[in-house]
Amino acid sequence: MKKHFSRRHFLKQASCAAIGSTTLLSTLTNLKFINAASISNSSVIGGSDYKAMVCILMSGGNDSFNMLVPTESGAYNTYRETRSNLALAKDSLLPLNNTALGVHPSMGPVQELFNQGQLSMISNIGTLIAPVTKQEAMDFESSLPLGLFSHADQAQQWQTSIPNDRSSVGWGGRVADMMQDVNDNRELSINISVSGSNLFQTGSTTVEYALDPSNGAVGILEYNDPNGNAFWKLRDKAIDNMIDAHYDDIYKKAYIDVIKNSRDVQQEVAEALNTAPFLDDLFSDNDFSIALRTIAKTIATRDKLGMKRQIFFVDYDKWDHHDEVLETQAEMLDVLAKGLSEFNAALDRISANDCVTTFTSSEFGRTLTSNGQGTDHAWGGNVMVMGGPVKGGKVYGEYPSLELGGNQDLGKNATSSNGIMIPTTSVDAYFAELALWFGVSASELKTIFPNIGNFYDTGSGDMPIGFLG
Repeated sequence: MKKHFSRRHFLKQASCAAIGSTTLLSTLTNLKFINAASISNSSVIGGSDYKAMVCILMSGGNDSFNMLVPTESGAYNTYRETRSNLALAKDSLLPLNNTALGVHPSMGPVQELFNQGQLSMISNIGTLIAPVTKQEAMDFESSLPLGLFSHADQAQQWQTSIPNDRSSVGWGGRVADMMQDVNDNRELSINISVSGSNLFQTGSTTVEYALDPSNGAVGILEYNDPNGNAFWKLRDKAIDNMIDAHYDDIYKKAYIDVIKNSRDVQQEVAEALNTAPFLDDLFSDNDFSIALRTIAKTIATRDKLGMKRQIFFVDYDKWDHHDEVLETQAEMLDVLAKGLSEFNAALDRISANDCVTTFTSSEFGRTLTSNGQGTDHAWGGNVMVMGGPVKGGKVYGEYPSLELGGNQDLGKNATSSNGIMIPTTSVDAYFAELALWFGVSASELKTIFPNIGNFYDTGSGDMPIGFLG
Protein backbone atom coordinates (compact mmCIF):
# COMPACT_ATOMS: atom_id res chain seq x y z
CA MET A 1 0.00 0.00 0.00
CA LYS A 2 1.47 3.34 -1.01
CA LYS A 3 1.72 6.08 1.60
CA HIS A 4 0.40 9.52 0.62
CA PHE A 5 2.25 12.69 1.52
CA SER A 6 0.78 15.12 3.98
CA ARG A 7 0.39 18.73 2.86
CA ARG A 8 3.15 19.77 5.25
CA HIS A 9 5.50 17.10 3.90
CA PHE A 10 4.76 18.13 0.32
CA LEU A 11 5.45 21.79 1.08
CA LYS A 12 8.66 20.85 2.86
CA GLN A 13 9.89 18.91 -0.18
CA ALA A 14 8.75 21.66 -2.56
CA SER A 15 10.60 24.28 -0.52
CA CYS A 16 13.81 22.28 -0.66
CA ALA A 17 13.49 21.92 -4.42
CA ALA A 18 12.80 25.62 -4.81
CA ILE A 19 16.15 26.54 -3.29
CA GLY A 20 18.00 24.18 -5.59
CA SER A 21 18.58 21.26 -3.20
CA THR A 22 18.49 17.63 -4.35
CA THR A 23 16.27 15.86 -1.86
CA LEU A 24 16.61 12.25 -0.80
CA LEU A 25 13.13 11.66 -2.14
CA SER A 26 13.92 12.94 -5.63
CA THR A 27 17.14 10.93 -5.70
CA LEU A 28 15.29 7.75 -4.77
CA THR A 29 12.58 8.51 -7.33
CA ASN A 30 15.17 8.73 -10.11
CA LEU A 31 17.10 5.70 -8.95
CA LYS A 32 14.08 3.43 -8.64
CA PHE A 33 13.44 3.69 -12.38
CA ILE A 34 17.05 2.71 -13.07
CA ASN A 35 16.76 -0.27 -10.72
CA ALA A 36 13.42 -1.32 -12.17
CA ALA A 37 14.81 -1.29 -15.69
CA SER A 38 18.02 -3.12 -14.84
CA ILE A 39 16.33 -5.84 -12.76
CA SER A 40 13.50 -6.33 -15.23
CA ASN A 41 16.04 -7.03 -17.96
CA SER A 42 18.13 -9.44 -15.92
CA SER A 43 17.81 -13.06 -14.91
CA VAL A 44 19.83 -13.55 -11.78
CA ILE A 45 18.92 -16.82 -10.09
CA GLY A 46 18.52 -19.90 -12.22
CA GLY A 47 16.03 -18.28 -14.54
CA SER A 48 14.14 -16.51 -11.75
CA ASP A 49 14.67 -12.90 -10.74
CA TYR A 50 12.86 -13.13 -7.39
CA LYS A 51 14.71 -12.22 -4.18
CA ALA A 52 13.54 -11.74 -0.62
CA MET A 53 15.16 -10.55 2.58
CA VAL A 54 13.74 -11.64 5.93
CA CYS A 55 14.72 -9.47 8.91
CA ILE A 56 14.41 -11.05 12.35
CA LEU A 57 14.69 -8.37 15.04
CA MET A 58 15.64 -9.80 18.43
CA SER A 59 14.52 -6.68 20.23
CA GLY A 60 15.66 -5.99 23.75
CA GLY A 61 19.37 -6.65 23.25
CA ASN A 62 20.50 -10.27 22.94
CA ASP A 63 23.33 -11.56 25.15
CA SER A 64 25.07 -12.92 22.07
CA PHE A 65 28.39 -13.78 23.68
CA ASN A 66 26.54 -16.66 25.28
CA MET A 67 25.07 -17.45 21.87
CA LEU A 68 28.52 -17.76 20.25
CA VAL A 69 31.26 -18.90 22.64
CA PRO A 70 34.99 -19.75 22.26
CA THR A 71 35.85 -23.44 22.61
CA GLU A 72 39.68 -23.31 22.44
CA SER A 73 41.00 -23.90 25.97
CA GLY A 74 42.76 -20.58 26.53
CA ALA A 75 39.99 -18.43 25.06
CA TYR A 76 37.34 -20.46 26.87
CA ASN A 77 39.11 -20.02 30.21
CA THR A 78 39.15 -16.26 29.65
CA TYR A 79 35.44 -16.39 28.78
CA ARG A 80 34.66 -18.40 31.93
CA GLU A 81 36.61 -16.02 34.17
CA THR A 82 34.98 -12.93 32.61
CA ARG A 83 31.43 -14.27 32.61
CA SER A 84 31.71 -15.83 36.10
CA ASN A 85 28.31 -17.24 37.15
CA LEU A 86 26.87 -16.75 33.63
CA ALA A 87 29.47 -18.89 31.85
CA LEU A 88 28.19 -21.96 30.03
CA ALA A 89 29.92 -25.27 30.69
CA LYS A 90 32.48 -26.04 28.00
CA ASP A 91 31.18 -29.56 27.40
CA SER A 92 27.66 -28.17 26.80
CA LEU A 93 28.73 -26.03 23.83
CA LEU A 94 27.86 -27.26 20.33
CA PRO A 95 31.01 -26.96 18.17
CA LEU A 96 30.96 -25.27 14.79
CA ASN A 97 33.03 -26.98 12.09
CA ASN A 98 36.36 -25.39 11.13
CA THR A 99 36.17 -22.80 13.91
CA ALA A 100 37.28 -22.50 17.52
CA LEU A 101 33.75 -21.52 18.49
CA GLY A 102 30.54 -23.19 19.58
CA VAL A 103 26.93 -22.19 19.97
CA HIS A 104 24.62 -22.27 22.97
CA PRO A 105 23.44 -25.80 23.89
CA SER A 106 19.84 -24.82 23.00
CA MET A 107 20.85 -24.10 19.40
CA GLY A 108 21.26 -27.58 17.95
CA PRO A 109 19.36 -26.74 14.74
CA VAL A 110 21.61 -23.71 14.18
CA GLN A 111 24.72 -25.87 14.67
CA GLU A 112 23.35 -28.24 12.05
CA LEU A 113 22.57 -25.43 9.58
CA PHE A 114 26.05 -23.93 10.10
CA ASN A 115 27.84 -27.24 9.66
CA GLN A 116 25.81 -27.94 6.51
CA GLY A 117 26.93 -24.62 5.04
CA GLN A 118 23.49 -22.98 5.12
CA LEU A 119 24.13 -20.42 7.89
CA SER A 120 26.95 -18.15 8.99
CA MET A 121 27.72 -15.88 11.92
CA ILE A 122 29.03 -12.32 11.94
CA SER A 123 30.91 -11.41 15.10
CA ASN A 124 31.34 -8.24 17.13
CA ILE A 125 29.03 -6.09 15.03
CA GLY A 126 27.40 -2.85 16.11
CA THR A 127 26.48 0.72 15.28
CA LEU A 128 29.42 2.88 14.20
CA ILE A 129 29.80 6.20 12.45
CA ALA A 130 33.38 5.34 11.51
CA PRO A 131 35.95 2.79 12.73
CA VAL A 132 36.97 3.64 16.28
CA THR A 133 39.90 2.60 18.46
CA LYS A 134 39.59 1.81 22.13
CA GLN A 135 41.37 5.02 23.13
CA GLU A 136 39.19 7.14 20.84
CA ALA A 137 36.06 5.56 22.27
CA MET A 138 37.20 6.06 25.86
CA ASP A 139 38.27 9.66 25.27
CA PHE A 140 35.31 10.49 22.99
CA GLU A 141 37.86 11.71 20.46
CA SER A 142 35.84 10.15 17.69
CA SER A 143 32.15 10.62 17.03
CA LEU A 144 30.15 7.86 18.66
CA PRO A 145 26.57 6.81 17.89
CA LEU A 146 23.86 8.89 19.50
CA GLY A 147 22.43 7.47 22.72
CA LEU A 148 24.88 4.59 22.94
CA PHE A 149 23.47 1.85 25.25
CA SER A 150 19.96 3.32 24.99
CA HIS A 151 17.23 0.93 23.85
CA ALA A 152 15.32 3.62 21.97
CA ASP A 153 18.33 5.05 20.15
CA GLN A 154 20.10 1.81 19.35
CA ALA A 155 16.92 0.05 18.17
CA GLN A 156 16.32 3.06 15.92
CA GLN A 157 19.87 3.00 14.56
CA TRP A 158 19.84 -0.73 13.77
CA GLN A 159 16.64 -0.17 11.80
CA THR A 160 17.72 3.05 10.04
CA SER A 161 21.50 2.48 9.75
CA ILE A 162 21.99 6.16 10.58
CA PRO A 163 23.84 6.26 13.93
CA ASN A 164 24.54 10.01 13.96
CA ASP A 165 20.94 11.21 13.58
CA ARG A 166 17.46 10.26 14.76
CA SER A 167 15.87 9.31 11.46
CA SER A 168 12.22 8.41 10.95
CA VAL A 169 12.92 6.41 7.77
CA GLY A 170 14.30 2.86 7.95
CA TRP A 171 16.90 1.40 5.62
CA GLY A 172 14.40 -1.24 4.49
CA GLY A 173 12.03 1.61 3.71
CA ARG A 174 14.69 3.42 1.69
CA VAL A 175 15.38 0.26 -0.31
CA ALA A 176 11.63 -0.12 -0.91
CA ASP A 177 11.33 3.51 -2.05
CA MET A 178 14.04 2.81 -4.59
CA MET A 179 12.83 -0.59 -5.78
CA GLN A 180 9.05 -0.67 -5.43
CA ASP A 181 8.54 -0.32 -9.19
CA VAL A 182 10.56 -3.49 -9.83
CA ASN A 183 7.46 -5.52 -8.96
CA ASP A 184 4.69 -6.13 -11.48
CA ASN A 185 2.22 -5.53 -8.65
CA ARG A 186 2.46 -1.81 -7.82
CA GLU A 187 -0.30 -1.84 -5.19
CA LEU A 188 1.10 -4.38 -2.72
CA SER A 189 4.07 -2.98 -0.84
CA ILE A 190 7.49 -4.52 -1.32
CA ASN A 191 7.68 -4.47 2.51
CA ILE A 192 5.56 -6.99 4.40
CA SER A 193 5.50 -7.19 8.19
CA VAL A 194 4.12 -9.88 10.48
CA SER A 195 4.84 -7.65 13.48
CA GLY A 196 2.81 -4.57 12.60
CA SER A 197 4.22 -1.11 11.97
CA ASN A 198 7.97 -0.77 12.37
CA LEU A 199 10.71 1.74 11.67
CA PHE A 200 12.85 -0.61 9.56
CA GLN A 201 10.23 -0.76 6.76
CA THR A 202 9.06 2.85 6.93
CA GLY A 203 10.03 4.74 3.78
CA SER A 204 9.46 8.21 2.38
CA THR A 205 6.96 7.01 -0.22
CA THR A 206 6.23 3.44 0.89
CA VAL A 207 4.91 1.81 4.04
CA GLU A 208 4.78 -1.83 5.04
CA TYR A 209 1.78 -4.07 4.42
CA ALA A 210 0.96 -5.83 7.70
CA LEU A 211 -0.13 -9.45 7.83
CA ASP A 212 -1.59 -11.08 10.91
CA PRO A 213 1.01 -13.72 11.85
CA SER A 214 -1.68 -16.37 12.46
CA ASN A 215 -4.47 -15.38 10.09
CA GLY A 216 -2.67 -13.77 7.15
CA ALA A 217 -4.45 -10.97 5.30
CA VAL A 218 -7.14 -9.69 7.64
CA GLY A 219 -9.55 -7.05 6.33
CA ILE A 220 -12.91 -5.64 7.34
CA LEU A 221 -14.65 -8.00 9.76
CA GLU A 222 -16.90 -10.48 7.93
CA TYR A 223 -16.62 -8.46 4.69
CA ASN A 224 -17.92 -10.41 1.66
CA ASP A 225 -18.33 -13.52 3.79
CA PRO A 226 -20.45 -15.94 1.70
CA ASN A 227 -21.91 -17.26 4.96
CA GLY A 228 -22.73 -13.79 6.29
CA ASN A 229 -26.25 -12.96 7.42
CA ALA A 230 -28.56 -10.35 5.88
CA PHE A 231 -27.29 -7.60 8.18
CA TRP A 232 -23.65 -8.15 7.15
CA LYS A 233 -24.61 -8.16 3.45
CA LEU A 234 -26.42 -4.84 3.85
CA ARG A 235 -23.40 -3.44 5.65
CA ASP A 236 -21.08 -4.69 2.84
CA LYS A 237 -23.25 -2.92 0.26
CA ALA A 238 -23.11 0.31 2.26
CA ILE A 239 -19.30 0.06 2.48
CA ASP A 240 -19.03 -0.54 -1.27
CA ASN A 241 -21.31 2.43 -2.01
CA MET A 242 -19.14 4.67 0.17
CA ILE A 243 -15.90 3.45 -1.41
CA ASP A 244 -17.16 3.63 -5.01
CA ALA A 245 -18.78 7.07 -4.66
CA HIS A 246 -17.31 10.13 -6.39
CA TYR A 247 -15.75 12.77 -4.11
CA ASP A 248 -14.90 16.29 -5.28
CA ASP A 249 -13.03 17.14 -2.09
CA ILE A 250 -9.42 16.08 -2.68
CA TYR A 251 -8.88 15.13 0.97
CA LYS A 252 -11.97 12.93 1.05
CA LYS A 253 -10.93 11.39 -2.26
CA ALA A 254 -7.41 10.72 -1.01
CA TYR A 255 -8.76 9.09 2.14
CA ILE A 256 -11.26 6.90 0.32
CA ASP A 257 -8.58 5.88 -2.21
CA VAL A 258 -6.48 4.54 0.67
CA ILE A 259 -9.44 2.58 2.04
CA LYS A 260 -10.26 1.19 -1.41
CA ASN A 261 -6.67 0.21 -2.07
CA SER A 262 -6.47 -1.50 1.34
CA ARG A 263 -9.65 -3.44 0.66
CA ASP A 264 -8.54 -4.56 -2.78
CA VAL A 265 -5.02 -5.53 -1.70
CA GLN A 266 -6.33 -7.46 1.30
CA GLN A 267 -8.65 -9.47 -0.92
CA GLU A 268 -5.87 -10.14 -3.42
CA VAL A 269 -3.40 -11.30 -0.76
CA ALA A 270 -6.03 -13.40 1.06
CA GLU A 271 -6.95 -15.19 -2.17
CA ALA A 272 -3.29 -15.82 -2.97
CA LEU A 273 -2.54 -17.19 0.52
CA ASN A 274 -5.47 -19.58 0.16
CA THR A 275 -3.59 -21.19 -2.72
CA ALA A 276 -0.30 -21.53 -0.80
CA PRO A 277 1.00 -25.07 -0.27
CA PHE A 278 0.45 -26.81 3.07
CA LEU A 279 3.34 -25.99 5.40
CA ASP A 280 1.77 -26.33 8.84
CA ASP A 281 3.40 -29.71 9.44
CA LEU A 282 6.86 -28.11 9.36
CA PHE A 283 6.35 -25.48 12.06
CA SER A 284 6.10 -25.52 15.85
CA ASP A 285 3.11 -24.09 17.67
CA ASN A 286 4.59 -20.84 18.98
CA ASP A 287 4.25 -17.21 17.89
CA PHE A 288 7.69 -16.99 16.26
CA SER A 289 7.35 -20.16 14.19
CA ILE A 290 3.79 -19.25 13.19
CA ALA A 291 5.00 -15.84 11.98
CA LEU A 292 7.73 -17.49 9.89
CA ARG A 293 5.14 -19.90 8.48
CA THR A 294 3.07 -16.94 7.25
CA ILE A 295 6.16 -15.44 5.62
CA ALA A 296 6.93 -18.75 3.89
CA LYS A 297 3.36 -19.01 2.58
CA THR A 298 3.56 -15.45 1.27
CA ILE A 299 6.84 -16.22 -0.52
CA ALA A 300 5.18 -19.29 -2.03
CA THR A 301 2.60 -17.00 -3.69
CA ARG A 302 5.20 -14.63 -5.15
CA ASP A 303 4.34 -15.34 -8.77
CA LYS A 304 0.61 -15.11 -8.20
CA LEU A 305 1.06 -11.74 -6.48
CA GLY A 306 3.44 -10.42 -9.16
CA MET A 307 6.40 -9.88 -6.82
CA LYS A 308 10.08 -9.91 -7.83
CA ARG A 309 11.44 -8.31 -4.65
CA GLN A 310 10.09 -8.56 -1.10
CA ILE A 311 11.35 -7.55 2.33
CA PHE A 312 9.82 -9.25 5.37
CA PHE A 313 10.01 -8.26 9.03
CA VAL A 314 9.32 -10.17 12.23
CA ASP A 315 10.07 -8.97 15.77
CA TYR A 316 10.93 -11.76 18.21
CA ASP A 317 11.08 -9.61 21.33
CA LYS A 318 11.86 -9.75 25.09
CA TRP A 319 15.64 -10.25 24.94
CA ASP A 320 16.26 -7.58 27.64
CA HIS A 321 17.57 -10.04 30.23
CA HIS A 322 18.70 -7.99 33.21
CA ASP A 323 17.98 -11.07 35.31
CA GLU A 324 17.45 -14.81 34.86
CA VAL A 325 19.42 -14.63 31.62
CA LEU A 326 20.55 -18.27 31.68
CA GLU A 327 17.06 -19.73 32.07
CA THR A 328 15.21 -17.30 29.80
CA GLN A 329 17.79 -17.22 27.03
CA ALA A 330 17.94 -21.01 26.92
CA GLU A 331 14.20 -21.13 26.24
CA MET A 332 14.22 -18.31 23.70
CA LEU A 333 17.27 -19.51 21.78
CA ASP A 334 15.61 -22.90 21.49
CA VAL A 335 12.56 -21.28 19.88
CA LEU A 336 14.77 -19.15 17.62
CA ALA A 337 16.94 -22.05 16.45
CA LYS A 338 14.01 -24.35 15.75
CA GLY A 339 12.16 -21.57 13.94
CA LEU A 340 15.13 -20.90 11.66
CA SER A 341 15.45 -24.60 10.84
CA GLU A 342 11.71 -24.91 10.19
CA PHE A 343 11.74 -21.86 7.92
CA ASN A 344 14.72 -23.26 6.03
CA ALA A 345 12.83 -26.54 5.49
CA ALA A 346 9.73 -24.65 4.29
CA LEU A 347 11.79 -22.67 1.77
CA ASP A 348 13.20 -25.94 0.48
CA ARG A 349 9.69 -27.33 0.05
CA ILE A 350 8.53 -24.30 -1.99
CA SER A 351 11.80 -24.18 -4.00
CA ALA A 352 12.71 -20.73 -2.71
CA ASN A 353 15.81 -21.29 -0.59
CA ASP A 354 18.20 -20.05 -3.27
CA CYS A 355 16.48 -16.68 -3.47
CA VAL A 356 15.85 -15.83 0.21
CA THR A 357 18.32 -14.44 2.74
CA THR A 358 17.30 -14.38 6.40
CA PHE A 359 19.25 -12.24 8.87
CA THR A 360 19.06 -11.36 12.55
CA SER A 361 19.57 -8.06 14.33
CA SER A 362 19.39 -6.78 17.90
CA GLU A 363 19.96 -3.26 19.14
CA PHE A 364 23.12 -4.12 21.06
CA GLY A 365 25.08 -6.87 22.75
CA ARG A 366 25.22 -7.05 26.51
CA THR A 367 27.89 -6.75 29.17
CA LEU A 368 30.17 -9.72 29.61
CA THR A 369 30.10 -9.26 33.37
CA SER A 370 27.18 -10.37 35.49
CA ASN A 371 24.95 -7.99 37.42
CA GLY A 372 23.91 -10.90 39.61
CA GLN A 373 21.63 -13.04 37.47
CA GLY A 374 21.67 -11.08 34.23
CA THR A 375 23.53 -8.55 32.09
CA ASP A 376 23.20 -4.90 31.16
CA HIS A 377 23.26 -2.89 27.93
CA ALA A 378 26.49 -2.92 25.96
CA TRP A 379 27.58 -2.46 22.32
CA GLY A 380 29.09 -5.08 20.01
CA GLY A 381 27.41 -8.45 19.55
CA ASN A 382 26.94 -11.41 17.19
CA VAL A 383 24.31 -12.04 14.50
CA MET A 384 23.29 -14.83 12.11
CA VAL A 385 22.55 -14.91 8.40
CA MET A 386 20.94 -17.89 6.65
CA GLY A 387 19.90 -18.99 3.17
CA GLY A 388 20.99 -20.45 -0.14
CA PRO A 389 22.81 -17.27 -1.25
CA VAL A 390 24.89 -17.24 1.98
CA LYS A 391 28.48 -18.48 1.98
CA GLY A 392 27.70 -20.65 4.96
CA GLY A 393 29.74 -22.47 7.57
CA LYS A 394 31.90 -19.44 8.42
CA VAL A 395 32.21 -16.83 11.14
CA TYR A 396 32.79 -13.41 9.55
CA GLY A 397 34.21 -10.37 11.28
CA GLU A 398 36.58 -10.59 14.24
CA TYR A 399 35.61 -12.58 17.29
CA PRO A 400 37.16 -10.50 20.09
CA SER A 401 39.17 -11.49 23.10
CA LEU A 402 36.75 -11.55 26.02
CA GLU A 403 39.42 -10.46 28.49
CA LEU A 404 38.26 -7.62 30.71
CA GLY A 405 40.27 -4.51 29.90
CA GLY A 406 41.42 -6.05 26.59
CA ASN A 407 41.86 -4.31 23.25
CA GLN A 408 38.18 -4.47 22.29
CA ASP A 409 36.80 -3.85 25.79
CA LEU A 410 35.61 -0.31 26.47
CA GLY A 411 36.81 -0.56 30.09
CA LYS A 412 40.15 1.00 31.06
CA ASN A 413 41.27 -2.13 32.91
CA ALA A 414 39.91 -5.38 34.29
CA THR A 415 38.94 -3.80 37.60
CA SER A 416 36.87 -1.00 36.08
CA SER A 417 35.41 -2.96 33.17
CA ASN A 418 31.86 -4.20 32.62
CA GLY A 419 32.87 -6.09 29.51
CA ILE A 420 31.51 -3.83 26.77
CA MET A 421 32.81 -4.90 23.36
CA ILE A 422 33.74 -2.13 20.89
CA PRO A 423 32.42 -3.29 17.49
CA THR A 424 34.91 -4.12 14.74
CA THR A 425 32.23 -4.59 12.07
CA SER A 426 29.61 -1.93 11.37
CA VAL A 427 25.92 -2.52 10.78
CA ASP A 428 26.38 -0.39 7.64
CA ALA A 429 28.66 -3.02 6.09
CA TYR A 430 26.25 -5.80 7.11
CA PHE A 431 23.18 -4.14 5.66
CA ALA A 432 24.98 -2.80 2.57
CA GLU A 433 25.97 -6.34 1.61
CA LEU A 434 22.35 -7.44 1.90
CA ALA A 435 21.26 -4.45 -0.21
CA LEU A 436 23.84 -5.21 -2.92
CA TRP A 437 22.65 -8.81 -3.13
CA PHE A 438 19.05 -7.56 -3.28
CA GLY A 439 19.80 -5.51 -6.38
CA VAL A 440 20.89 -2.07 -5.17
CA SER A 441 23.93 -0.97 -7.15
CA ALA A 442 27.15 -0.01 -5.38
CA SER A 443 26.89 3.55 -6.70
CA GLU A 444 23.53 3.93 -4.92
CA LEU A 445 24.61 2.65 -1.50
CA LYS A 446 25.42 6.09 -0.09
CA THR A 447 21.84 7.16 -0.72
CA ILE A 448 20.66 4.42 1.62
CA PHE A 449 23.66 4.23 3.99
CA PRO A 450 25.19 7.73 4.26
CA ASN A 451 28.24 6.53 6.26
CA ILE A 452 29.06 3.45 4.17
CA GLY A 453 32.14 5.14 2.68
CA ASN A 454 33.78 5.01 6.11
CA PHE A 455 33.75 1.20 6.00
CA TYR A 456 33.65 0.13 2.35
CA ASP A 457 34.97 1.28 -0.99
CA THR A 458 31.84 1.26 -3.14
CA GLY A 459 33.97 1.14 -6.27
CA SER A 460 35.99 -1.91 -5.21
CA GLY A 461 33.79 -4.55 -6.83
CA ASP A 462 34.03 -6.65 -3.65
CA MET A 463 31.35 -7.28 -1.05
CA PRO A 464 31.69 -5.28 2.20
CA ILE A 465 32.05 -8.41 4.39
CA GLY A 466 31.87 -11.37 2.00
CA PHE A 467 29.09 -13.57 3.41
CA LEU A 468 27.05 -13.25 0.20
CA GLY A 469 28.02 -14.00 -3.38
